[in-house]
Amino acid sequence: MNEMLVKYYKSGSDFVHLKFIIKLSLVLLTLFFLTYFFFYIAMESVIHHRAEVIVPDIKGKSSLAALRLISENNLALKIKGFEFNEAVPIGTVLRQAPEAGMTVRENKIVRVIFSQGGESVFTPNLVGLPLRNAELLLRQRMLVLGEVSEAYSLKAEKGTVLSQDPNQETSVSKNDMVQIVVSAGVPPSGIILMPDFKQKKVDEAYKWALDNNFTVIVTEDIASLFPNGTVLEQNPSSDIIVNDKTQITLTVSSRKIAANPDDEYLIHYEISQSGSQRHIRIVAIGHEGDKEVFNGLRDPGTKIDLIVPHEGIEKVRIFVNGIMVEERRLNAKAE
Repeated sequence: MNEMLVKYYKSGSDFVHLKFIIKLSLVLLTLFFLTYFFFYIAMESVIHHRAEVIVPDIKGKSSLAALRLISENNLALKIKGFEFNEAVPIGTVLRQAPEAGMTVRENKIVRVIFSQGGESVFTPNLVGLPLRNAELLLRQRMLVLGEVSEAYSLKAEKGTVLSQDPNQETSVSKNDMVQIVVSAGVPPSGIILMPDFKQKKVDEAYKWALDNNFTVIVTEDIASLFPNGTVLEQNPSSDIIVNDKTQITLTVSSRKIAANPDDEYLIHYEISQSGSQRHIRIVAIGHEGDKEVFNGLRDPGTKIDLIVPHEGIEKVRIFVNGIMVEERRLNAKAE
């Protein structure tokens, strides 16, 4: 009997709790709908009280001009993204949404896509390469070989690139043209070209000048990293046509031999016997930044010897045709 009463009271209690939960749910649901209804009415009232405006046409406008037009019409602007487009200058609006001419409420967000201009690439180093190789390298960089002109040269084999425009590592757009000058080989009899004396002994320049009846004016550089008697600069530059009226000037290293050989470092580099001429560049890196100590075209099998001071220089980098092939630290002597 007692067990039956307990079960009855439990079931009655559960019934009371169920009714309470149902009533509470109905009250909360009613409050939710009432809140939503009044919020919707309020927002509709606010929105419909905003003035209607016509979306201006900002396509083809600069970012500043587009922002000004959007602000003048009490609209908002949001950048949706960027796209490369060679025909449209960088920072120009390509597309907009909503489209121009549509009627919208004030404060509407207009989303835009901006142009990044033509996709940029860096021009490769073509100097020292055969014409065919230079053209292939340009194609790999998605550039186009432009006008090819010829010039006589004593330092480069026929068909080798002497110069380029734009220069190496210049930022340009894809499919831009690169103009180059290639060697036409040695000149015919009667045309005298200025040889390349840079990083060579000044005695070679004196002998050439004597053989061709030229006078050479020499200035000295005591702060040079090159051995004494090495030509550092020349005017005219190599492969320029000269005559008896040309004034030839050379800057020559007058660096004194260090008292202690351990204070200096010998950079010795041998170019492979095979292949064609190569563009060699050697850079010394130290506390005061990078300093180019060698830059020129050299024939296969050429040996390059430079002396640099240990003080202030940590390492040297050797580049062949624009590619770094070796890095040496000064605490390791070159073999």
